[in-house]
Amino acid sequence: SIGSFQSLQHRASHLYTEIEMSKSLVGKTLTALDEESEDVPLMVAAAKAKAGQVCQLASQEAIQMHGGVGMTDEYDIGFFIKRAKVANAFFGDTNFHIDRFANLRGY
Repeated sequence: SIGSFQSLQHRASHLYTEIEMSKSLVGKTLTALDEESEDVPLMVAAAKAKAGQVCQLASQEAIQMHGGVGMTDEYDIGFFIKRAKVANAFFGDTNFHIDRFANLRGY
């Protein structure tokens, strides 16, 4: 099976930690929204930027782990990377929100 290769296990574990960090940041942002914190714009920008990065990483890793066959029409992975690009651009892409985060922090 594909998971028996150590190098792929390392990539999968890295991706897992990135997904968990993104979920944690989104959860913290939702808590800030519920509490009507003044840090909400900062948290939203950070969560959107991180989610965009992780979404792109996940789709790219899926293609790499499956090799070139991942981009054929036989597998849905090619559709996921296209969807990730659209989702990343929706309401501002990763670079927009990184810049917004920096501006909100005074940089």
